[in-house]
Formats: sequence, C-alpha cells, structure tokens
Amino acid sequence: MEHFFESWLNTDTHALVLLLVIVVSLVVLAKAADWLVAAAVSLSVRTGLPKVVIGVTVVSLGTTTPEAAVSVMAAVGGDPGLALGNAVGSIICDTGLILGLAATLRPLPIDRENVWRQSWIQLGAGLLLVIGCWPFAGGLGTAGNLPQWMGFVLLGLLVGYLWFSVRWAKRQRVGPGELGSGELESGETSLAEAGEGAAATNPAAGGTPRALLVLVGSLALVVVASSTLIPAVRATAEKAGVPESIIAATLVAFGTSLPELVTAVTATLRGHGELAIGNVVGADILNVFFVAGASAAVTPDGLDADPHFSYFYFPVMMAVLVLLRVGLQRGGTELRRGFGVTLLVVYGVYLTLNTLFFT
Repeated sequence: MEHFFESWLNTDTHALVLLLVIVVSLVVLAKAADWLVAAAVSLSVRTGLPKVVIGVTVVSLGTTTPEAAVSVMAAVGGDPGLALGNAVGSIICDTGLILGLAATLRPLPIDRENVWRQSWIQLGAGLLLVIGCWPFAGGLGTAGNLPQWMGFVLLGLLVGYLWFSVRWAKRQRVGPGELGSGELESGETSLAEAGEGAAATNPAAGGTPRALLVLVGSLALVVVASSTLIPAVRATAEKAGVPESIIAATLVAFGTSLPELVTAVTATLRGHGELAIGNVVGADILNVFFVAGASAAVTPDGLDADPHFSYFYFPVMMAVLVLLRVGLQRGGTELRRGFGVTLLVVYGVYLTLNTLFFT
C-alpha cells in the first residue's frame, strides 16, 4: 500500500500538496486512535474485563497506537531514522509541550507514590534507549544503531511493565466496585471512564458487533494514514534536503502525540490534572518499550540513529526527562504554572535550534 502512495507522492509533487497530505494523515491518525480506544474500552467493559486492566493496558496502548503504527511501518519500509525519530521526538513533545501546556493551564496535583515510581521508570527507559544505541555509535557525533535483539528486550520489558502496573494498581484498589484516585497508576481508571464516555458518543456505541466493526475500521484507518504519511514525509525531506529523522522528530512526533495532547488538556481543564502527568509519563515509557522496541524488533538490521541523535536528540530527550524529575522533586504536591512555562520554553528552544541547525 505504501508503494502505491509513493508512486504519486515524490519530489515532483508540489510542496503544498505534500504538506496537505501530511496534515490530513496526522488528523486521521489522531481521530482513528480516539475511536480505537473508545471501541476497545467498550468491548472490554462488555466482556467484564476489570477497569484496572482497561486503564493500564487498553487505554495506554491505544493512545500510543499512532506512534507505533508509523514507526513500525517506517522501519519495515526501510526508514529506520523516521521510526526512531518519531519515538524520541514524541517523548520530547509529550514532556516538553504537552505536560508544559497542561501545567501552565492549571497546577497539576502530584500523586507522590505512583508518579514517583512511574517517573523513575520513565527516566530509566529513556536512558536504556540511549545506552541501546550508544555502544554502537563509536562516540559523539557519529551514527548509532538500536539492534534487533534490543528491540525484543524492550518488548519484554513492556510486558513486564504492564504486568507490574496491573499488580500495583490492584493493590491500591479502594474496595470492590469503588473508584478512587489510587485505583490506577496516575488515575488511569478515569482514563478508562473517559473511554467509556467517548464510546457512548461515537460510532462504537450500539452493541458488541458495532464496537468490533469500529475497532477493525479504526485499525484500518491507522494503517492507511500511516501508509500515506510515510511517503509524504520522505518526499518532503528529499525536496527540502532535510533528513527524515528531523521531520519525524518534530512534525510527525507532534501529530502522533495528538491523542496524548487532547487527553492531557481535557483532563486538566476538567480538574483532573493528575491524569495529565500519568498520561505523559506512561506515554513516554511506551514510546521506548512499545514504539522503539517493536520498530527495532521487526528490522533485522535494527534502527539506525544518524549523528543528530547522539549530539542533539538524545541529549534533549534526557534533559527534559531529568528536568521533569527535578520538577517532581521540588514541586511538593503539585507541578506549578512556573514549571509548566519552563517546559514550554525548553520545547520552544528545542524547535528553534532544530530549525536553525537542520533546515
């Protein structure tokens, strides 16, 4: 399918057409992910799956479906830089832009026990991704590689992370049938409830057969949108003379992070700011274990990381993750607006430097 779109999306295509295809593909990806989560939650509830499992698995994995679909298809199609750039860029976007915007809108309450534990996993996952590439990089400013075997390791850690998350969440249940702020990691029960509410107002409502149809259709839309997005990004990069990994780490990363953006902003405005932190931290972890892991696992030669990663993208990624740890440490019971502004400034500097140096 991707080859079909690539046949008419090439360097001869007008730049405005390429940009339009990219924007439309990203919008379709975001909407399809929204329907996918709602349909999956609806099916899970109808089959009696505990809400704790829904929140930790279905909703969390559903919101990272766009990143995973784009990165895996890019890796299979021979664009490892796009795959890795999307994963790393999404972490930077989630932490710098999305969490920064949420905290600026309203101070975000910190669930000390849950967020503390999850943020350590978040930082460790980012560091593991860098280490996975670094031994093969040969030093600062040279190319690296995330090997296929490391992809399988990351997928194994994904399984372990989800398993432990379910155990931690069950241990914190308030009681049979009760819902409390500690029931799920960083309020993931409310995420599940949000999915159920969405299911009531979207095409997934109306019974199990209809929910199944929406689930399959949403997955198909994700695949089609990814198939149009990748050749459009490739053609744009070639036309502009910019590496694909750079576009992936900025424009594509922002587009595939739209589900997290909508979830975080909506939760914050509705007075559930702790969900914004939980959503971002969980998405960052899954971007390493799920997105980068799956992309490397399906590629025999692994994911190549061009020199930009070693001296720019990896350092920026680790900087925002460490900055978040500092904010959690010093914030006490909440992430304040001042810290949100700091994150936004850091993200703005990142985009500015990216534009000055790589375009």
